[in-house]
Amino acid sequence: MSSAQYDDQPLLSAVWPVRSNPALRGLVLAVLGVIAMTVAAKVKVPYIPVPVTLQTLVLPLIAAAYGPRLGALTALAYLGAGLAGLPVFTNTPPAVPGPLYFLGATGGYLLAYPVAAWVIGWLAGGRQSSLFRLIGAMLAGEAIVLAAGFLWLAFGAQIAGGSGIGASAAFFAGIAPFLLPDLLKVALAACVLRASWAFVQPPQM
Repeated sequence: MSSAQYDDQPLLSAVWPVRSNPALRGLVLAVLGVIAMTVAAKVKVPYIPVPVTLQTLVLPLIAAAYGPRLGALTALAYLGAGLAGLPVFTNTPPAVPGPLYFLGATGGYLLAYPVAAWVIGWLAGGRQSSLFRLIGAMLAGEAIVLAAGFLWLAFGAQIAGGSGIGASAAFFAGIAPFLLPDLLKVALAACVLRASWAFVQPPQM
């Protein structure tokens, strides 16, 4: 098999090629992705004005490594776990996971994860993708998450008995504080993925 076959394929296609039992492969990778997303949600890095989590580091890594379809399905599985009542989100506990959790301040960001994962996986490409292409793909996904989070926080989130906190407050509370750390996480994720290809060279035949 030529390494050229992987020029436009995601990293996991080289690590674990799709051969027999693709359903088992997809299930294992999705479960591993959900676990990684859960751990990332629980890790809080001190930052002003609020701590930041590593979800927007792990999500683009999963999406670019898995590809659009499996990346989006993994994000859906993560949301499904929270919907089913598993404590996979950042504030669970003390907040109670389940359908009502999505009505809170972070619901818009979370619901955008599958779309962002698909876009990142679609744009990221494979072995020949440059670092700049990876960063661009991940920035596109991050823009989707932030836009959805902003709109929901501004106009839909059920906070203090009302729907949304308004556009201005949503920007300064839910967007501005996270721009710099999210840019750094995107750059780190792109560098990690680009460097990973050096250790996953398909055999020449």
